[in-house]
Formats: sequence, C-alpha cells, structure tokens
Amino acid sequence: MEFRTSFPPSCDARANILVLGSMPGEESLRLRQYYAFRHNAFWRIMGTVFGFDPLLPYPVRLEKLRDSRVALWDVLECCERPGSLDVAIRNPQPNDIARLAAALPEVRKIICNGSAAGRYLVKFFPDLGLPVEILPSTSPAAARHTFGEKLARWRTALES
Repeated sequence: MEFRTSFPPSCDARANILVLGSMPGEESLRLRQYYAFRHNAFWRIMGTVFGFDPLLPYPVRLEKLRDSRVALWDVLECCERPGSLDVAIRNPQPNDIARLAAALPEVRKIICNGSAAGRYLVKFFPDLGLPVEILPSTSPAAARHTFGEKLARWRTALES
C-alpha cells in the first residue's frame, strides 16, 4: 500500500472559513496542488462563488481563496492508500487542525469537503468549538449530486 502525505495549509490570519478535505488524490499529490484532478469541481465552484477564473494559475487561485477569507487544508496529514478513493484509506494520521483553528481567530466555521473529511474530523477532533458543515464532495466520485446541486450547497455554506 502506498504512503501518502498531505500539503501545508493555505491560509492567512484573515480566514473566517476553514475548508477541509480528507487527503489529496493522486493527481493532486503528483502536481502538489489542492484539487488538481481536472474533473474535480472544487476550483470551478470556488471561482463561481468568489468571482474568479478557475483556470488561473494555481498560486493565483490560492491567493483568491485567501482574499475571500477561506483557509484550505486536509484533515489527514498522512495515510496509506492505493489510488485516490477515500474508502481505501488505511492508518490515517491527522493534521493538527486544533492548532490551526486556534491560530486563525476569525474562523467561524469549518466546511468539510465530503463525508470522509467529516468522519475523520469528528473522529480525531470531536470538540473544536466551531460549527462543522459537511458538504457534498467536489470529487467526480461523488456522482449522486449534480454540479448544480453541489454549487448550490457550497454557495450557501460559503456565503452564510
């Protein structure tokens, strides 16, 4: 089984929302970019909600999220996993989400990108003292929701 390690958080002190994934997929790990798989709807949703082109260079997209007061990280620091599917994760080890949340005093809620991120967050951090919202995954593997449904749920969570 292959060992996977996540990325550092993308954030600054202005963040008022913390978006957490579970663990980057193979394409994201290969490119060292959050949500790099071209069929993942994350950047398309963020661009639509916050008014930027989702095809901008990666560093600019991260800057646009930070300017929109959104911090980005993963619940898991490392795990064993063949491929990209969350159901294949074994031996998960968490990032220090509590430390990051404490370092971002303006964060008012956590949004989990999919049920796996939500499960791991609750398992490892049952009492962060912040509201947690688990949204449909932006992954194409989460096909029971259309793009329009995902966009509507994410827009409501990010704008409220």
